[in-house]
Amino acid sequence: MILVEANTNHLEIIDALARQIWPVAYKDILSAEQLQYMLDKFYSKEALSEQMKSNQVFYLAQDENGKNVGFVSYELNCAPHKTKIHKIYVLPETQGKGVGKLLFEKVKKLALEANQEAIYLNVNKYNKAKDFYIKLGFKIVKDEVIDIGRGYVMDDYVMEVKI
Repeated sequence: MILVEANTNHLEIIDALARQIWPVAYKDILSAEQLQYMLDKFYSKEALSEQMKSNQVFYLAQDENGKNVGFVSYELNCAPHKTKIHKIYVLPETQGKGVGKLLFEKVKKLALEANQEAIYLNVNKYNKAKDFYIKLGFKIVKDEVIDIGRGYVMDDYVMEVKI
């Protein structure tokens, strides 16, 4: 598995991955309408470009054949001495094969090099990825409901791991 730092030339790849992963990850959690709204809101080329301009760093995970199988975005010092993982997703057929852990370990390494004390993220309360984060050492530190417009909310746990 190879990790490649993404740039604006990779926006369509990240969007395409999200549109393959999200319908599987959220089919039992979000309505089709909310799912589409969120994909359009967070993964359009314009949205991804703005995220990159606002200090989010993206990495793509590629298999030995060069196929893109997942991605992560993170932001150093999103809170004092803490790195936030904004997004971490892998294709359903690659889950359980270490890709997510590899992406997390990359962020952890970069966070440690930047003298960060912890990594945190938001996860939907009903997303099975919560169990993956617990295996990585994350703990639930709070829950929050975030209004994202059009009457939709994100009902999340904030999880954190000390590094």
